[in-house]
Amino acid sequence: MRVLRKDGSVLVQKVTVADSIWTRMRGLLGRDTLALQEALWITPCTSIHTFFMRFPIDVAFLDGQGRVIAFYPALRPWRLSGIHLRAAGVLEAAAGALQKAGVHEGEELCLSS
Repeated sequence: MRVLRKDGSVLVQKVTVADSIWTRMRGLLGRDTLALQEALWITPCTSIHTFFMRFPIDVAFLDGQGRVIAFYPALRPWRLSGIHLRAAGVLEAAAGALQKAGVHEGEELCLSS
């Protein structure tokens, strides 16, 4: 899977989907890093935490249409995001990856195989 922008350009090359209770609970825990072209899509998800994580991440909450409704650049370990009731899921990427690419609230993204 990968994440595409509305214009069809690739934002993230390799996306792992966490859509079961076990994969959602595990998330990125136990990992030491996340490559710049790698991300985790957690669905459903309305909030996250970075407890026990070893590195900061960029976090984008998306609604059911793929629109970014909240963005947290470089969220450090031991933090909580806000609760986003309209979110269908969250995209977690390496710190700086989404920010450097110019991801912003209101932008439309989609998952593609």
